[in-house]
Amino acid sequence: MSTATTKLERPHEPTLFEQGSPGRRGFRLPPLDVPTIDLARAIGPEHLRNEPPDLPELAESEVVRHFSRLAELNHHVDRAIYPLGSCTMKYNPAVNEEAASLPGFTDLHPEADARHAQGSIALLYHLGRHLAEISGMDAVSLQPPAGASGELAGMLVVRAYHADRGRQRRKVIVPDSAHGTNPASVRLAGYEAVEIVSNAQGRVDVDELRRVVDGDTAAIMITNPNTLGVFETRIREIVDIVHEAGGLVYLDGANLNASLGIVRPGDAGCDLMHMNLHKTFSTPHGGGGPGSGPLGVKEHLADYLPFPVAARDESKAVGFEYYFDYERPRSIGRVHTAYGNFLVAVKAYAYILTLGPEGLRRVAENAILNANYLQALLEPFYDLPYAGRCQHEFVLAATRQKAGTGVRALDIAKRLLDHGLHAPTIYFPLIVKEALMIEPTETESRASLDRFAAVMKEIAREAIEEPAVVTGAPTATPVGRLDESRAAKELDVVWENG
Repeated sequence: MSTATTKLERPHEPTLFEQGSPGRRGFRLPPLDVPTIDLARAIGPEHLRNEPPDLPELAESEVVRHFSRLAELNHHVDRAIYPLGSCTMKYNPAVNEEAASLPGFTDLHPEADARHAQGSIALLYHLGRHLAEISGMDAVSLQPPAGASGELAGMLVVRAYHADRGRQRRKVIVPDSAHGTNPASVRLAGYEAVEIVSNAQGRVDVDELRRVVDGDTAAIMITNPNTLGVFETRIREIVDIVHEAGGLVYLDGANLNASLGIVRPGDAGCDLMHMNLHKTFSTPHGGGGPGSGPLGVKEHLADYLPFPVAARDESKAVGFEYYFDYERPRSIGRVHTAYGNFLVAVKAYAYILTLGPEGLRRVAENAILNANYLQALLEPFYDLPYAGRCQHEFVLAATRQKAGTGVRALDIAKRLLDHGLHAPTIYFPLIVKEALMIEPTETESRASLDRFAAVMKEIAREAIEEPAVVTGAPTATPVGRLDESRAAKELDVVWENG
């Protein structure tokens, strides 16, 4: 049923100044039972106000309700599906937040002596071993505080490895289906990024790879599954081609959510990879952090990992079992102060121990099942540039809608907001025109997927029969359609009532 004839009013929440009234208060402090001091003498009269601040006066209940209503104006994963392809915006168990809130973790000083932090260092050590087992790597550093930081650390390890062998290699191969941060990490590490195109199936063109790889190739950065949601079925062949030229294979593990318990990149011959704890292992993703991008490597690269490394001495020769190992002369050095984002590691450790091997595998299986189910529902209504089964995500294209009535992927994304749903990733990956990149994740129910699909189908119908409804969206959000370019350049926000 079309919503075109329904008048949708924008929600509006008055400011605290509009809601306040003189004399209201949340609470009253009891009389002082300690000696008073003269504040003017304590801090100087020049620092005192002549008049009280002009603040709104409200009851405690009014303040609580105001901020609760404001929170509901924002979309979040606790409210409905958040299908941002590539970002893995899944629901994460609240119990892991409780674990990370334990005073023994939150109150620990980052410079505490190892003898006073045995439990926390032990957690880091064992989490690293779990991640090594999951990925098929031999050693892991938890220090990188984000995925891109893990990538950069990996490229610095690649550089150190070749430098030790007297090699001055210049280029790193990056498929066009890789994550967008890969070329930036390559450049920051001092290499030249060489792009290779995908074939008709959305995978690395192996013949093109053979042509590009030579004695100047330091590494390849490959995402598997890639950003099209396609698994690189010829990964062993890709690994062999690069290894034969003396290069290394870096696996971007941002999509590990689709591989847990099914495929280990290390078993396919990959030399190093990063993993996103904030995408795969139970830290909410978004809002600028916090994140964590541990770097895993095979044995021949272990000496280059950032220092310090959480280590174990079962003999307790220095009086305790767990410690930070700083004696690593071939290390690339620090990539973050202290030892990464520690509380993110706590949540990941709780998540892994709770699920266990079978549970982690079910995470991947359900993520793949949900994505394929949703793809099958939507394929008749949108173009599917790369047909076939997907992994944890898939990419539709609004090319049919744009060619028919001019409705773009951006318009479809805006219209979804009117239905209380967050939009998928749009216009990425860049190799798909009018891309709608959708990742439902493993935590969505069939009912949630069916609702999202029903809305997407309705928007596809509107795009043909009532395109102005779509191009004029959103109409039911606090703010209407913005000029995206201007909003990105002019960050001043002015609220105009009405």
